[in-house]
Amino acid sequence: QVQLAESGGGLVQAGGSLRLSCAASGRAFSNYAMAWFRQAPTKEREFVLAMSWNGGSIAYADPVKGRFTISRDNAKNSVYLQMNSLKPEDTAVYYCAVSVRPWGLPGRRVNDYNYWGQGTQVTVSS
Repeated sequence: QVQLAESGGGLVQAGGSLRLSCAASGRAFSNYAMAWFRQAPTKEREFVLAMSWNGGSIAYADPVKGRFTISRDNAKNSVYLQMNSLKPEDTAVYYCAVSVRPWGLPGRRVNDYNYWGQGTQVTVSS
């Protein structure tokens, strides 16, 4: 059974940093793009960052450019999200996801991904 488990969320003051981790189990995802999405209360789930299977291509959402970075360790079947210069508007539940199809470029749509973690809460206070 495939499972994705996020960790590292919490409460941080504006301007602070957090590092989220996502560990996948049940199968290897070294050939698949992995991504981070987030969902704030009353809002739809939105794309944050994604990385191709080999790290050669990264897609960013404009609000996080220059502040967030994504990395992955295929040997550990894991993906990470480093969040710096956090703002109150970054407050959301953050989800990691694995793409539907192997290889290729990382997608930005929810439907590009079919395995999801349970989410981890990130709260940024002003």
